[in-house]
Amino acid sequence: MTRIRDIQVVPIEHPVAIPYGSSRGLVPKRAAGIIRLFTEDGIEGIGEAWGPPAVTQAYLQVVKARFVGAELSAQRGVAQHILASHYHMGTANGLMALLGGIDIAAHDALGKRYGVSVAELIGGRLREQVPVYASGGYFTGEDDQARALARQVERAVAAGHVAHKIKIGRNARQDAERCALVRRIIGPDALLTVDGNGNMTAEGALESMRRIADQEIHWYEEPVAPQDWAGYAQLRDRAPIPVATGEAHYAIFDHRRLIDGRLAAVLQPDLTLCGGFEVARTIGALVCAEHLRISPHCWGSGIGLAAALQFMAAQPSYPAGDHVPMPALLEYDTGDNALRDGVLTEPLHYSAGMLAVPKGPGLGITLDEAALRRFAPA
Repeated sequence: MTRIRDIQVVPIEHPVAIPYGSSRGLVPKRAAGIIRLFTEDGIEGIGEAWGPPAVTQAYLQVVKARFVGAELSAQRGVAQHILASHYHMGTANGLMALLGGIDIAAHDALGKRYGVSVAELIGGRLREQVPVYASGGYFTGEDDQARALARQVERAVAAGHVAHKIKIGRNARQDAERCALVRRIIGPDALLTVDGNGNMTAEGALESMRRIADQEIHWYEEPVAPQDWAGYAQLRDRAPIPVATGEAHYAIFDHRRLIDGRLAAVLQPDLTLCGGFEVARTIGALVCAEHLRISPHCWGSGIGLAAALQFMAAQPSYPAGDHVPMPALLEYDTGDNALRDGVLTEPLHYSAGMLAVPKGPGLGITLDEAALRRFAPA
């Protein structure tokens, strides 16, 4: 048996040169909470928890004793017992993100114990590379938003990306201008998705959709706020563009509501927030059962990206057979984010719109200890 000896949260952050972000606001820095899990027989597993590391650390102090001494492969049961016994805390909070980070770290440690990748642990390595979309096109702190948008998208095109996501959602007129500009840059054949970050009402989102539909938008992400269930139902019945959502929906409960109600065509769980591999696998199974699509949200460090990559390597393409009309895409942050590659001794390999699935055990990545010191908060 392999038992958990200790769990730590290591905060990292990186100030950005020019603040950037979404329709809801801009961010001056990128940050993440790295989970380090140590077993009694000397294995270390690493994970990532979404949200402010100080919040993650506070939650860890509440639940850490339940994990220490537990069998590594039984961490899922520990997490479920924590959710049951602390039910007043709910599931849409930093506790769920912490449990997800621990789950990722536990899977990394299990893979190292057995000498296999996480993809092999959770269903089999079905593919050696995963298609990604360039997640950029941010609003920035610059005065000329059109120029800033063009610069970001042109850089993604030059890097070989054939699928793109840009930020919209400030107002419908500007949404149309941004989409038209980007379509001119990427050409008629590239895939274009948009992200409103839930900044509109359902009627506002419908107006935005009507104005941009002629630009062949592949999906409209987070058109309304996460808990606007009636708004999502309204869009399900009236939207001219497929809806994608899920990054701000925690645990299995909200995702099941989205899936059962067919409130989105594309589900976007974030493994560092929704509960890790165990929850994501359940979401993936329900997505297949309801004949929907999945495309994990990923907007943190290279650790969360590696976890999502391993998950996608094992996710079936059902109901497609030998020919997959719409391959599942993984989000690939192309913004100013040194945490994506800088925390790993060997960054994940990107080429021509694809990410290679690491071949090593566990997540297949190694932390750069010097980088952890460099990215430590002042």
